[in-house]
Amino acid sequence: MEKMVRKASDNKYFHRHFHVGLNLGIDYIAELFGEDAVKEYLAQYTRVYHKPLIEKIKKDGLNALREYFVWLYTIEEAPEVISFEAGDDELIIDIEKCPVIEYIKSEGEKTSPFFIETTNTINKTLVEDTPYAFKMISYDKQTGKSRQRFYKKEA
Repeated sequence: MEKMVRKASDNKYFHRHFHVGLNLGIDYIAELFGEDAVKEYLAQYTRVYHKPLIEKIKKDGLNALREYFVWLYTIEEAPEVISFEAGDDELIIDIEKCPVIEYIKSEGEKTSPFFIETTNTINKTLVEDTPYAFKMISYDKQTGKSRQRFYKKEA
């Protein structure tokens, strides 16, 4: 008799479906408590879940963010949609289209009007206690195409 042994790590990590639930969840929070509650929820989530990344940003600077985004878009199976411009104290990220928004729509869901905050609030929170700041330069709610800037705060 043969026995098959599998571990969870043997399975493909399917990160995108998390975003379908997040999309529905932020609509629910907004409906009950308002947009500020969505932002606070995402900020609290970021401070807890991304604590190791935040510490790495404090230690390694903007390169830690670049590494994170390369990793993230690789697991989203869309490394071709992201590009970077980097300077000593600045990292600009261009996203041609958001694979998450594409996936949410392919599942027959509408993207929450607050979905932009999954980029804006999370990125602001990632750098709030670091020497860096974040600015959303542009964002297309239909496609998620964006231009984002992380930069060194003025002293």
